[in-house]
Amino acid sequence: MQRYDRLREILRLDPDKDFLAIYRLTTTYEFPWDFTRALELALFRTYAVPSIGGLLAETAEFTRRAQKRYDDTALLLDAVVEHGFDSDTALTAIRRVNQMHRSYDISDDDMRYVLCTFVVIPARWIDAYGWRPLTHHERRACANYYATLGRHLGIKDIPGSYEEFEATLNAYEQAHFGWDEGGREVADSTLDLMASWYPAPLAPAVRRASLTLLDEPLLSAFRYEPPGPGLQRLVRGALWLRGRAVRLLPPRRAPHYARQNPEIKGYPDGYDVGELGTFPVPGAGGCPVPHPRRPAGAEAQPPA
Repeated sequence: MQRYDRLREILRLDPDKDFLAIYRLTTTYEFPWDFTRALELALFRTYAVPSIGGLLAETAEFTRRAQKRYDDTALLLDAVVEHGFDSDTALTAIRRVNQMHRSYDISDDDMRYVLCTFVVIPARWIDAYGWRPLTHHERRACANYYATLGRHLGIKDIPGSYEEFEATLNAYEQAHFGWDEGGREVADSTLDLMASWYPAPLAPAVRRASLTLLDEPLLSAFRYEPPGPGLQRLVRGALWLRGRAVRLLPPRRAPHYARQNPEIKGYPDGYDVGELGTFPVPGAGGCPVPHPRRPAGAEAQPPA
């Protein structure tokens, strides 16, 4: 297999019908590391919306149990990518996400914005640091994938194209980014979590390097001191060089799913998708989309 053979396979598929296959090929073969980093950044951006960041601070899930919250979020999203929307595993993951969301007063606008970050931020990241840019074909498939996920989550007025997702994201950030003490607390906790994945002496440098990847509106919303231009050029240049190096490597021959990432640390012996996340109190609401009940014990997943 040659370096661009999988891209040619992607381009032969229909982004309106085969969007899951395209998204899976793009995320697990072409850019698994990049999508992981970009989705981390996507979630980080949501903290700058006070209604989102403040709520996350109130739940304390990302301040007291940051690693578990990170693991569960990644694994629940990953279950849909790996198994497909119609699988029992994916339906269980979607039900879990809906049960958690319906336990809180989350606006449809905020839900839509989070969905937009999952579409737009990875494309921007890969355009800047990937070994090749995303094609229009892949952007369209990504938009269709998340539009489908959004419908399973009961989100209304979902954008109909990548361009509409991007316009919605830009407008929402311009209108809603702002300071919130809780949002800053969650952002700090997330930076500390990312730094914890490296040897302790490197933690301060990792935290400073992470700030170089935040744009001015995000830095301003969190009231972070902007990193120096020299450090910013160094970090972003290193990421760009990594992309150039990856281009020279042979193509990946097996898919790499999020559950295989070394950052997932909470389930060394495997996990049950139906047990991930937090659980609402009885009567707090549930999934707005009807799904068949899962067979007992059907969701066990192997360790990474």
